Amino acid sequence: MSETGITTGEDGKSRCHWHGNLPDYLRYHDEEWGRPVTSDIRLFEKICLEGFQSGLSWLTILRKRDNFRAAFAGFDFDKVALFGDEDIERCVTDAGIIRHRGKIVSTINNARRAIEMREEFGSLAHYFWSHEPGHNERPRVVDRATIMANPTTPTSVAISKNLKKRGWTFVGPTTVYAFMQAMGLVNDHIEGCFCRTEVEAMRDALIRP
Repeated sequence: MSETGITTGEDGKSRCHWHGNLPDYLRYHDEEWGRPVTSDIRLFEKICLEGFQSGLSWLTILRKRDNFRAAFAGFDFDKVALFGDEDIERCVTDAGIIRHRGKIVSTINNARRAIEMREEFGSLAHYFWSHEPGHNERPRVVDRATIMANPTTPTSVAISKNLKKRGWTFVGPTTVYAFMQAMGLVNDHIEGCFCRTEVEAMRDALIRP
């Protein structure tokens, strides 16, 4: 890896270094991370999983993602909002996920808050994409130093505060910024990564909710 955070794979493509050449992580980098998402279910899933990731690595969560989907009804928040004590205990004893009671309860709470948000804004996508940072808020060059120096941004701080005001939990500014990066609200593929131009083209073509 160079000082710019770029690594060249066996296929000759230059990428952000963080996938570590692990096949599943590399696939996530190439096919998912940063590509804009407007599906309410996927947005809800991701912000919940980012909450579960707190204190852990995303790779740990990624490798358990299918188990999380099974445990939380595919992150259909209309269904998760109906979870009760039996569901909480089921999840707490599910070795396939992160058995953190507080985060499990938080996911159920956030599902209920997501329904409220949909009623107010029409969709979760409309709410989150309405907070997309403008060009004036983005760094001129996205390199490793910039990424490392900015685990949060003014926008992620503002969204975090607003979500907490609305009753959401496990949505701190760092969690929110990781969500924004993954869901394509910003393009933080490093300059020189082949995905950067692909993601930017997708963002340019995207019809915002």
